[in-house]
Amino acid sequence: MIYADRADAGRRLAHELRDLRGRDAVVLGLPRGGVPVAAEVASALRAPLDVEVVRKLGAPFQPEVAMGAIAEDEGARVLNERVLRATRTGEHDLAAVEATERTELTRRAREYRGGRPPLSVAGRTVVIVDDGIATGATARAACRSARRRHAERVILAVPVAPGEGIEEVVAEADAFVCPERPAEFMAVGQFYRDFGQTTDEEVVACLRRGNSREVTVEAGQVRLGGELTLPADAVGVVVFAHGSGSSRHSPRNRFVADALNGAGLGTLLFDLLTDEEEADRANVFDVGLLAGRLAAATEWLGTRLDAPLPVGWFGASTGSAAALWAAAEPGSGIAAVVSRGGRPDLAGERLAAVRAPTLLIVGGNDPRVIELNHGALRSFGTAEHDLAVVPGATHLFEEPGALSEVAELARDWFLRHLTRDT
Repeated sequence: MIYADRADAGRRLAHELRDLRGRDAVVLGLPRGGVPVAAEVASALRAPLDVEVVRKLGAPFQPEVAMGAIAEDEGARVLNERVLRATRTGEHDLAAVEATERTELTRRAREYRGGRPPLSVAGRTVVIVDDGIATGATARAACRSARRRHAERVILAVPVAPGEGIEEVVAEADAFVCPERPAEFMAVGQFYRDFGQTTDEEVVACLRRGNSREVTVEAGQVRLGGELTLPADAVGVVVFAHGSGSSRHSPRNRFVADALNGAGLGTLLFDLLTDEEEADRANVFDVGLLAGRLAAATEWLGTRLDAPLPVGWFGASTGSAAALWAAAEPGSGIAAVVSRGGRPDLAGERLAAVRAPTLLIVGGNDPRVIELNHGALRSFGTAEHDLAVVPGATHLFEEPGALSEVAELARDWFLRHLTRDT
């Protein structure tokens, strides 16, 4: 079997691991190439994702030759005695190599997690994922590290590995899952059409997405599809209200959500209406109905958090009006609101009752919406409010760099107001 890329390999590997769904598993990807594979596995299993940072120990004068590997736990070290003898590497040289790699390992772990501690694996099933196995030294070190951190069960899962010669690797795990074990194996990359190098930035992005899970939002008598992302140590959560004709899958909202996740903010994207309700176009523009759904979803979110977190609302188009309509309700408790290309004017007289700090973002080449937002500004009461114009942007912010500016403005506004008292 030839995999299209690491994401494809991850989806196929996840199918082999489907029985673990809902079993309190933790997925650990080996950077860099194993993390995109692990991200697909974690998503399919609805399991948390983290990295198990490992480093190869290269011979002093032949760094491409692996003498062994180390993992984050200092006791998790694997050595290849045959290579040590062949390269005549003594304890002093080995210690020097290990010290250098330990420094790099620590740096990468800090960069990948943003300074956060690793996920606890104690008493849990740990699935260690790489994009394939060649020598297996790093996989062995990762398995040993998981055991030293008191994992209850260790599963080593890779899309491809040699058909023979990796018995020592397999022995380190309680179970080994590998869809492809070809007899003729030269390198992992030969089994991928796209085996480009994974960057540190891609690893970080995968880890952010790996904290996402599909949810069913209970809003009164209806059930709505959603996606909840909670970074470790989140400082707040932003709930998105999409505009007419859109849904939780809005690529523009998801782009902004990724930026917020990267700043340590959780996000909830959800459908404001059921499929049947969307069929009636009147519902799409019923701001009162949409506002009620947003408030109900926020209330539901509070029951899913381990500890209370400040909440903000991000609205687009008619979703902006819904956010401001709901924010005007007494005791809404919303910490901040951001509107993207929105119609705050549709909230009407309720704008005067909004107490949450509100940022209105509009495109510089969207004259009608600029006019409507300026009019809405004059209707706000005592709440802090501001208008930001993105130069050269039209209504959907499709111009190069325009949506990035929206994301930065929203990020800074939410960080300022959601973390004010923390």
